[in-house]
Amino acid sequence: MTWLEGLQKALDYIEDHLDEELSTAEIAKQACLSSFHFQRTFSVLTDTTVGEYIRRRRLSAAGQELMNKDLRVIDAAIKYGYESPEAFTKAFRKQHGITPSAIRSGKGKLTIYNPFAIQIVLKGAEPMNVKIVHMDEFQAIGKKQSYSYKEGENLKGIPLFWEEANRDGTIDSLAEWNNGCVKGILGICAEITSSTKDMDYWIAVATTKDKAEGFETITIPESKWAVFEVHGPMPHSMQNTWKQIYAEWFPKSGYIQTNSPQLEVYGEGKPDSEDYYSEIWIPVDRS
Repeated sequence: MTWLEGLQKALDYIEDHLDEELSTAEIAKQACLSSFHFQRTFSVLTDTTVGEYIRRRRLSAAGQELMNKDLRVIDAAIKYGYESPEAFTKAFRKQHGITPSAIRSGKGKLTIYNPFAIQIVLKGAEPMNVKIVHMDEFQAIGKKQSYSYKEGENLKGIPLFWEEANRDGTIDSLAEWNNGCVKGILGICAEITSSTKDMDYWIAVATTKDKAEGFETITIPESKWAVFEVHGPMPHSMQNTWKQIYAEWFPKSGYIQTNSPQLEVYGEGKPDSEDYYSEIWIPVDRS
């Protein structure tokens, strides 16, 4: 199964099970990805979370059924996973700007989010500089915080984490320990096993030192890496390159991402500079 086929299969699975309990792990399984990597890929490509997409699709489907008078409001609430008509009405009004009972009585209009579909688009005008390298296992030290993809917690929390690390001297302290195989300050995205969180995010450096007071240690496994150059100011250049990787490079590269941490490598210089240089490291294997 190709990269594109896997993503489309996951989208089809969501659509076929809108009125059932949906597990992110089961959705990701359709694409042959871990829950962590699927949610990260999905958010990069669509600028929304898996949970928000499902919520929008369910409320769109419910609105259409109510408009056709095929469902009572209480039945729509139950069918699409809401604990009460009140909770359903609140979510419905947030998306559609009107109550479900008003729609059922023929008033107002709906805000419909149609299903996502994978399409082939001719791209590639912007060049991508990438190399494939093999790296033995190495150690990194740093600080970490755990985040959920729910409500975009990771997107809000990670920038604040960086602000704090710059403000309290963490970045300067870590730089003094950076004598490992990867040069620069690392932003490490790693999967965790937790009922409430989806990912660990590390601000770290590669080092040969076993321990450093005040920091934790993470082991980055031996991997084959696709290393992408990023040129331009943060955070937009980094975000744009991530999207280009998933939308353009992976579908035609013959590689798939493996279930290991992903790295963002930040070099010296001013991050808001037009000539700032950074890198994205993604662990890969042949598909």
